Amino acid sequence: MPEHSQDRIETVRVRRAPKISVFLLFGAVLGVLVALILTFAFNGSADVSPNTGVVYSQGQVFGFLTLVCVPIGLAIAGVVALVLDRRSQRRTRDVTVDHESVHVDPEPETNHDNH
Repeated sequence: MPEHSQDRIETVRVRRAPKISVFLLFGAVLGVLVALILTFAFNGSADVSPNTGVVYSQGQVFGFLTLVCVPIGLAIAGVVALVLDRRSQRRTRDVTVDHESVHVDPEPETNHDNH
């Protein structure tokens, strides 16, 4: 099989960028933890709600707080990730790399006809 290789020198920009998905996951977990702390820090589930006239269980209070705290945690973590991403753009470096491409020609087809 004949091989053909090509070398070329290129300049590329390199920077370390934060993984936004990790920040969002951390924000969601932080929102759940805040909801959990708020659920047990204030024992408001024993009283009748003045708005609805219903007594909510701690599980229901936790669910309501989670619905509020998780999006807030996601938003805060997303903003932090975007700020860090902007800061990392200032620290880009130009690096010279050797780009090598190797192309292998396919073997010629052989005729295996047995007549």
